[in-house]
Amino acid sequence: MTGDRRRISSGGPWERVAGYSRAVVVGDTCYVSGTTDAGPDGASQHPGDLDGQARAVFTIIERALAEGGFSLEDVVRTRMFITDIANAEALLAVHGEIFGEIRPAATMVAVAGLIEPSVLVEIEADARRG
Repeated sequence: MTGDRRRISSGGPWERVAGYSRAVVVGDTCYVSGTTDAGPDGASQHPGDLDGQARAVFTIIERALAEGGFSLEDVVRTRMFITDIANAEALLAVHGEIFGEIRPAATMVAVAGLIEPSVLVEIEADARRG
């Protein structure tokens, strides 16, 4: 921890190599890095299953937030990166199920690919207390 900056690690396969943290807490804000459902080998734990990947990602995000002293109710912004826009409706349904009453600002972007071909979705979240 440096000053009021607290780093949260999930022990994911790319954190140490790429020099990033799963989440960083600064004051009353928590920034959760782009999160996938990648397992220890870097591959998706739910290959070909957008719904399974999205639910696993939100569980990982929720765990990182909790470690930082936050909850899903504190989320003010999500950013979703999806490799096939045809899966947008399925991703939006999961997002809506989790954040329906919270209603954070949200962005979804279709991308050519993510760090590992089996990963269909990556999601970032920012949370703020108060």
